[in-house]
Amino acid sequence: MTLDDSFAYLPLIGLAILSVVLIILLSVIRKKSTARVSYIHFLSLVVLFVTSIAGAVSNVSNDGGDSKALMVFATGVLLVGILLLPYLLMLMTFEPKKIVKLVHPSVNKRLSEAEKQSQQGNQSTNGEMSDYDLKMLDISRDFMIQASNSYSGDEGQQTLLDYINKTIEEQIKADGAAILMIDDFEDLITVKSFDGDFPPPYKLPNDMPHKPIRVSTNFKFASFPLSGNIFGEVATSGKAELITNPAADDRIYQNGPEEFLECGSYIIVPMKIKDVVIGITAFARKHGAPVFTEDELKIATTLSDFAAASIRSVVTVKDIIETSKLTKETEISSHIQDILRPAKLPVIPGIQVGTIWNPAEGVCGDYYDVLVSRKDRISFILSDVAGKGINSTIVMVMIRAMLRLVVNTKQSAGKILTWVNKGVTSESFSTDHFGSVALINYNPETQEIEFATGGNSPVFYYDSQANVIKQLSEPSEPIGVEKTMEYKDFVQKVKSGDIIVTYTDGLVETLNDKGQQYTKESLLRVISENHNASSKDIAKIVKDDIKKFSGSVAQHDDETLLLFKIQ
Repeated sequence: MTLDDSFAYLPLIGLAILSVVLIILLSVIRKKSTARVSYIHFLSLVVLFVTSIAGAVSNVSNDGGDSKALMVFATGVLLVGILLLPYLLMLMTFEPKKIVKLVHPSVNKRLSEAEKQSQQGNQSTNGEMSDYDLKMLDISRDFMIQASNSYSGDEGQQTLLDYINKTIEEQIKADGAAILMIDDFEDLITVKSFDGDFPPPYKLPNDMPHKPIRVSTNFKFASFPLSGNIFGEVATSGKAELITNPAADDRIYQNGPEEFLECGSYIIVPMKIKDVVIGITAFARKHGAPVFTEDELKIATTLSDFAAASIRSVVTVKDIIETSKLTKETEISSHIQDILRPAKLPVIPGIQVGTIWNPAEGVCGDYYDVLVSRKDRISFILSDVAGKGINSTIVMVMIRAMLRLVVNTKQSAGKILTWVNKGVTSESFSTDHFGSVALINYNPETQEIEFATGGNSPVFYYDSQANVIKQLSEPSEPIGVEKTMEYKDFVQKVKSGDIIVTYTDGLVETLNDKGQQYTKESLLRVISENHNASSKDIAKIVKDDIKKFSGSVAQHDDETLLLFKIQ
């Protein structure tokens, strides 16, 4: 036996190892379904592995050179060939069917049902899509193209709704069509697109003249509750309705007797995204026209599914754009708010000032100011503007600018707020942009405070002699609501050790993890218990107490405190 004969088994061992590797790879391919793997492949590799091992063992046991090993291996290869030959002949003569898959899952589902039932020849015998399916797919594509063109512009969504409404109306040859969208905040379903002649299936108002233009106008701008009418019922149930005999359906109201009000047939289909109804499509044929069919219901249902996806894509993109704009506005407003806050409080002989200013993300409504306008007047200002974004910031800037202009006059605090109020209300802002303001003027010569408040920024007085704290201000209209509002002056004598306090409602409405508010009582208790400390220290103690109370709960409003202590 030569040296080469003694190692002749090594290629057989290598072939056995390769067979195992191939079996593992085929198993992975089969599991991931990246290609078709037949059991013939596995069986062939197993035979190859066994015969390779058997041949190697035979060679070793006979010290090499034995023709038995060669016979074993040759037999194994022959068996592999016998296994693969019929399989390869079958693949050579097999002609696979060409199958085109639709993109939209709802159409795939309907095609599957059509294949099983072979309804009206919609599916051709070789498995390809029918003309009907291709047409539906083309319309779906048109919906998505129209949706992509609707992302910009205020009228983009309305244009999409009108296009969808008109397209489905034409496909099922309806006389009238409408799209109604659900308003989740008010539990209503509202008409957003309307076209054609649509005999109303709901009861018209008693005082409405039965004229075509008045009836269609009423329908075009109508809203319906989610119960007690056919539109709300379909939106609630999520089930499409084909109504061919309205006279026998108690959900359809017959307004009559005018001919144009007589009810014909209706198709009403929910528009759903993952089983969530976002609206409905509704179609009508006039009395005397051929009634809608099941096939037309199928078309309307398929296209309404496409419509829902298109509408939701537009709504989602617009929400993202709006959020992006709001975020940018908030960043600008926060920057302005930070600029307007005093960088450093003035040093005022005989007075200690303490503040808390903790702005909440996305709100931007609070500001405070301390102005030494004259030797007999030091003005303390606290303001909280409702709303958020640029409009609220503009109102805040207006209030601040006007106060800074007029506090130097000899007018009282009440008269100054009255002037500011007239200035704000004369601008074209909606009533949701208003402000609460506390203006406190301190006269160190007479040791009196004169103040006025608008809205919910209260003024409290800690009497160091009586060791009590009480509210001096009274409720009043906010700045920017009622143009003719006259604000009232209040006067209070003060002495050494007395503390004047004002704050915005975000401070006392801070929440803890149980949903409880910090409250006015907690604030006043901390101030009373620490009245001997400096104003700056009192403010710090209050801030720490609020932080301990709220923990890691995110705040929902700006938190601002302004207090000063007479020395």
